[in-house]
Amino acid sequence: MRIIVMGQQAFGKAALEKILADGVDEVIAVYCAPDKPNRPEDPLKEAALEKGIPVYQPANYKDSDTLIHMRELDADLMVMAYVTLFVPEAARDIPRMGSICFHPSLLPVHRGPSSINWPIIWGSKKTGFSWFYPTDGLDEGDILLQWECPIAPDDTLVDVYFKKIFPAAIDSITEVCNLFRRGDPPRFSQDESKATYESWCTKKDAEIDWHKPAREVYNLIRGTNPQPGAWTTVHGDILKIFDSECVASAKGKVGEIVEVNSGGFIVMAEGGGILVKRVKPDGGAKTPAGEWIQSSNLGIGSSLGN
Repeated sequence: MRIIVMGQQAFGKAALEKILADGVDEVIAVYCAPDKPNRPEDPLKEAALEKGIPVYQPANYKDSDTLIHMRELDADLMVMAYVTLFVPEAARDIPRMGSICFHPSLLPVHRGPSSINWPIIWGSKKTGFSWFYPTDGLDEGDILLQWECPIAPDDTLVDVYFKKIFPAAIDSITEVCNLFRRGDPPRFSQDESKATYESWCTKKDAEIDWHKPAREVYNLIRGTNPQPGAWTTVHGDILKIFDSECVASAKGKVGEIVEVNSGGFIVMAEGGGILVKRVKPDGGAKTPAGEWIQSSNLGIGSSLGN
């Protein structure tokens, strides 16, 4: 098959490399987002250029010249691997077999851009990814295939995405291409009664409320680790919290530091404590929590979130 790879960043690069490594199909072009001033070149773009594959970076896909050029490529399939720009039907339907798009959730749940953060934050026990036939609706369209994985009680965003979803999704590209190559790829409808949509997980969403149950606070910290980073305040200054541990046996007043040890310090939430292991003070670098608190004026009885 003659394939267009559309995407960006590490996932787009890995998708391209997987198709090339399989050695069955020809990648005739790569489409990725326009360059940003004073930012490094996109990894997908770099990889394509190194392989001598033409790269195109249109600002939008409604432009008539862009559509004409895509038609001239004479593609069989477009693989959309981490695409943030809107790609209308007029562009998606140009390849003979259409386009297939990756999304890191078990659609129709967690449609939207932060689909890995939210299931961790909400304490879900499973997630996964979907390859689907995109429509003009956000993350809507029939499903080609899905893959499911557990979310362990202590998994962070890094664990779920980079250790589980990312490698399995890249491996699945071989199966995706095989399904289209056979000429009758499956498709089944999304169950709209189960659909959810969540927008970006932002700094505002990542603020810690120490009055919430300890498990909810812990889920927020691990679901935003490393981005956007859960945070609280210390004397009005922002303190981001990354690695942590839930301590059910801790007792004390909500929002107060109740213990300082070699591993960090324990802050009380409702019904339990959070052992903070790694922090990033406002304007500073990430550092072990034990080192940071020794250099601060805080100790047992100090309050956070004020």
